[in-house]
Amino acid sequence: MRKMEFKMEREGLLHEGDRVTVSEGVLPSNYYYTIDPSLAMSGNIPFNKRLVSTEGVVSAVTENPRGFYVTVEFEEEEV
Repeated sequence: MRKMEFKMEREGLLHEGDRVTVSEGVLPSNYYYTIDPSLAMSGNIPFNKRLVSTEGVVSAVTENPRGFYVTVEFEEEEV
């Protein structure tokens, strides 16, 4: 099981247990992932830690002073 954290700008867009689909974006030296349709975005992920799965399940939604964060679990091995 691989867990990845995403930044969500507004409260209530996603909830624990939601099934989500992610799309991949490419930068010159990293990948980034967006929960469709543009609900939350990951940080930059190095090429050697590329996500293989495109579907996952929200395992947690937390709030801290910097905003809302969504943890998604994917059915693949942790890199």
